[in-house]
Amino acid sequence: MRDVIHRRMRIVHYKSHILAICVFAALTVACTADVSSETQAVPNEPVVTEPVTEDGKLRTVPFLTVRNKTGTDKAAEYFGGERSSLQAGICELLRTQYDSLKTIKENVPFYIPDEIVKLDAVVELSVEDFWRRFERTSNSQAPVMYMHGFYISFDRGCRRAVLLKESLDLSGRFVHFSWPSDGSILNYTQDEADLYWSVGPLRELLADMIQRFGVGNANVIAHSLGTRGVMLALVLMAQGQQDNEPLLNHVVLIAPDIDVGIFKQYVPMIRPLARTMTVYVSSNDSPLALSRQVHGHPRLGEAGEHLEGLTDIEIIDLSDMPITVPSGHLYHLYDNQVINDLSQLINENKPAAQRRDLKKISQNYWRLQQIDSDK
Repeated sequence: MRDVIHRRMRIVHYKSHILAICVFAALTVACTADVSSETQAVPNEPVVTEPVTEDGKLRTVPFLTVRNKTGTDKAAEYFGGERSSLQAGICELLRTQYDSLKTIKENVPFYIPDEIVKLDAVVELSVEDFWRRFERTSNSQAPVMYMHGFYISFDRGCRRAVLLKESLDLSGRFVHFSWPSDGSILNYTQDEADLYWSVGPLRELLADMIQRFGVGNANVIAHSLGTRGVMLALVLMAQGQQDNEPLLNHVVLIAPDIDVGIFKQYVPMIRPLARTMTVYVSSNDSPLALSRQVHGHPRLGEAGEHLEGLTDIEIIDLSDMPITVPSGHLYHLYDNQVINDLSQLINENKPAAQRRDLKKISQNYWRLQQIDSDK
């Protein structure tokens, strides 16, 4: 009997060991997703349609950027972290699927990628050609502009943007705005300076979108430090606003790295510029907790008592949701329930009161409730 028990224990230990190896391999895949592509960029080649390879592995992200061109032919390093004038184009990304990881992915409580996405080519367009192409591909649908946060190189920004574009089914009407983040985790204060510099170009870009697509039609989604840029761009726009008609449709601030006290000062000025303003917050967001320590004040993206007094915006608290990635900061990319809630907002124009799985806590405060994935 004792031998049988020992054999069973060895089998359990062996299976646990195999699972650990598989999980380690999956995490290694996640890390290698940041490896730069050696494929050359293709400048000044006009693109009028969404290119698709026979196996469907090519993915595209339209972009506008105020980054510098580095002079290299490597796609992943084509744009750098210095400031420049507005430029436009298409990111072409290739994916490598790992079907062997799907079973593991379904049996662990955190996110594991089952594919690698690499930036394969950068296709430059003039800004005017970019918008002409965009008007054709959008088929009169409202545009959605996404703005990234801190520690995002051009390469990483394109790879994250394609996740959001595809998960929200925004093909043809999605544009990624890439400001000159250094892509270095040690350069937070430099990123802040470059973010503030980008506010002027962002304001001009938003005004251009409104002129091209009509008042009250364009949508803006921003993440982390990028939300601070959107807030300040809206402040500039509010100063020149002559009437109370909303200029934008939805403004969505995800995990905003904004001093909540400063936001409370500005929100009466910027709130009339959008039909809806939604803020996603969480008590499990480690980067925002660190930012609070650095700045000495709570961040808008942190759940807590500091959010009291904010009215006329919809606050969506994700604190009850499981942490799918260790930082708790990227839920808009890797949590299916959060993505579903965003989709109902952006694609169906539903306010919080009409969206699924939201529990009302107060007049404008909602908690997203975890659902059983087997149901």
